[in-house]
Amino acid sequence: MAFSDVEPFPPLHDFSTHSTPQSHSQTQTRRRKSSTLKGELPGDTDVAALATLHNTTPASQSPPTSEKSVRRSKRRTAKRLFSRWKRACFRHTWLLPLVLMTVIASLYLVYPYPSNPIAACLFLSYPVPPEPGSEAPIQYAKGGRDFAFVGFYTIVLSFTREFIMQRIIRPIAISYGIKSRAKQARFMEQFYTAIYFGVFGPFGIWVMSRTPVWYFNTTGMYESCPHKTHEAVFKAYYLLQASYWFQQMIVLLLMLEKPRKDFKELVAHHFITLALIWCSYRFHFTYMGLAVYITMDVSDFFLATSKVLNYIDSPIVAPYFFCFMCIWAYLRHYINLKILWSIITEYPYVGPFELNWETQQYKCWIAQYITFALLAALQAVNLFWWFYICRIAYRIVVLDIQEDERSEYEDSGDEAAENDQGQAINTTSGASYAKAASESRANGTPKLLVNGQEPDLVSEKEQNGSIGARLRERKCRK
Repeated sequence: MAFSDVEPFPPLHDFSTHSTPQSHSQTQTRRRKSSTLKGELPGDTDVAALATLHNTTPASQSPPTSEKSVRRSKRRTAKRLFSRWKRACFRHTWLLPLVLMTVIASLYLVYPYPSNPIAACLFLSYPVPPEPGSEAPIQYAKGGRDFAFVGFYTIVLSFTREFIMQRIIRPIAISYGIKSRAKQARFMEQFYTAIYFGVFGPFGIWVMSRTPVWYFNTTGMYESCPHKTHEAVFKAYYLLQASYWFQQMIVLLLMLEKPRKDFKELVAHHFITLALIWCSYRFHFTYMGLAVYITMDVSDFFLATSKVLNYIDSPIVAPYFFCFMCIWAYLRHYINLKILWSIITEYPYVGPFELNWETQQYKCWIAQYITFALLAALQAVNLFWWFYICRIAYRIVVLDIQEDERSEYEDSGDEAAENDQGQAINTTSGASYAKAASESRANGTPKLLVNGQEPDLVSEKEQNGSIGARLRERKCRK
């Protein structure tokens, strides 16, 4: 055998068996055969790899888009309900206080006993047990739970004010021909004030008749100090009056009433009144506070009724206003000045005059100065209003003008301006329409009018500023 015929190693591939010509199919990647494991691999094959963990979602969870849509729909429903509730509260302003009153009363009815903390909101607190064999009425002391009573009845008075004004007084105003909304609002405010003081004025006079300060006896204000306990009617009257003045301060601060010329003086008057109420109640000068309450209640009743008569153009406005002036001068000036004079002449000499924190005896020199300063500030505001009252009287007698000097914004000036503007617009459009119509009749051809003008007469500024004009410009640029 020749050396050339012998091959040292056998061939790796037998080309004789694959002698088929080369084709384009041989250059393609060979298809992978199926696995010999047959079917799906057993075990948990849904777990993602670490490299793609942030891109995968477990198959057991539902798609997040559905959860988002559910949450979004719940939010929309809650917002829709809240907006409806807000609109209802703005339209019926008595609705929210009514709901709060109902909730508080329901919380008490769950456990209707004095140990329930909610009982302090509805009833007087701190009753003092009477002595054995005593037939005197039950006395009530003072404490922190009285704030709950004042707060709850502030809500009650807010409800009664808004409900009576909207449901009872507004139809009365409409029946008297009061069409202006501003004038209706003033009429309702003064009518409600007359109703409130028409009830609490006589009630306060009756309470005073049961005390040593009957008919403004200044000596009885300082005898047997400190006055730490009172009858139920006295304490209820005092705290209900505090609720009313606190509610009036809220009305002023929230601008629920349209401000007048004397808005700053009115706010100062309410601050001084609340300071007097708290100091007199806390430091046991309630007999003096009772007298000041009555001077304001009775005079405010006649002030409110005189305004109501003025709004309905009553023929007795002038004589009634003169009667009001006499009552205001007597109560707000003579009686108040009498109380101020008693602080100087009787305060240090009638009853004890010392500061003792243990016995709660606060009738001392510093209390004398504070009381005099607060009452003098109240008298200064009253004198400011007395000047306006005298000015109104002068205008009624000399100029025959029955108008409240303080009420700068009572007339609906905005409505009048809007009406004048609307009439001017209507006059202008009517003139242009008549002009265009006459031209069309002269030519014998009808013309299209837009707001009384021809379309080509519309100003170029309006055309350029409209949304359609801007869209047309964008299309032309494209």
